[in-house]
Amino acid sequence: MLLCQISDPHIVREGTLAYGRIDTPRMLERCVTKILALPRRPDMVVAIGDLTDHAVPEEYAVLRKLLAPLSAQVPVYLAVGNHDDRDALRAEFPDHPYLAGHDGFIQYVVEDFPVRLVVLDTLIPGAQGGELCAERLRRLDSTLAESDRPTVVVQHHPPFVTGMAMMDQMTLANPDAEAAVIGKYRHIERVICGHYHRNIQARFAGTIASVCPSSAHQLLLDLEPDAGIRFTFEPSSFHLHLWNGRQLVTHTELVEDFPTWGSRG
Repeated sequence: MLLCQISDPHIVREGTLAYGRIDTPRMLERCVTKILALPRRPDMVVAIGDLTDHAVPEEYAVLRKLLAPLSAQVPVYLAVGNHDDRDALRAEFPDHPYLAGHDGFIQYVVEDFPVRLVVLDTLIPGAQGGELCAERLRRLDSTLAESDRPTVVVQHHPPFVTGMAMMDQMTLANPDAEAAVIGKYRHIERVICGHYHRNIQARFAGTIASVCPSSAHQLLLDLEPDAGIRFTFEPSSFHLHLWNGRQLVTHTELVEDFPTWGSRG
């Protein structure tokens, strides 16, 4: 099974630029084209939050249009980040019934593949950081207890700090509470996240937590204790998680094309 993870597209209205300089719709368009041109097409795609920049209906309409070529070929699942709005997302994607979630949160399970996908909702409306409240953690616990099949947990906010000082002030508020749940289960292959617009990995609760780069702009790596937030046009990327029957192996794929040579035989 091959799972494709894209993150933080920050879609804006057509004809506008995010932060006055980033054409995020064109960047997602190129990302979708690259995914569809892969030598091995993914079995499913999960877009892991900050789907739009301002969470308005016009941006979600652009997102739907840009994802349509992908959705026509591969199942696409959506998760929310701090730049998203649950109701606006549901309104634009009424044909995605899983977005109904539970208890008002967009939390759901994908059971149709060799690896289960357990998608969490870390959104706090109006806040940059995220959390998993008692109800969301209870749902996570009960879902993980239902099956010991290999499982990937999906969430926008990472459950660890990275040394990127300003971003670490707006990450998941209660990682220890999540670790107490995740750590109970040995079948969690990965906790996959977004939010940081970089490629990052850490040990977490007996498994691995990883952050996917953005399909648009990246955040500049600055590990100084008083560093702010700066953006960079480092290459757009996405993750490919390959289940080889025994373990999950994660690859980073750049959206930009580069010259190649050699035999494919």
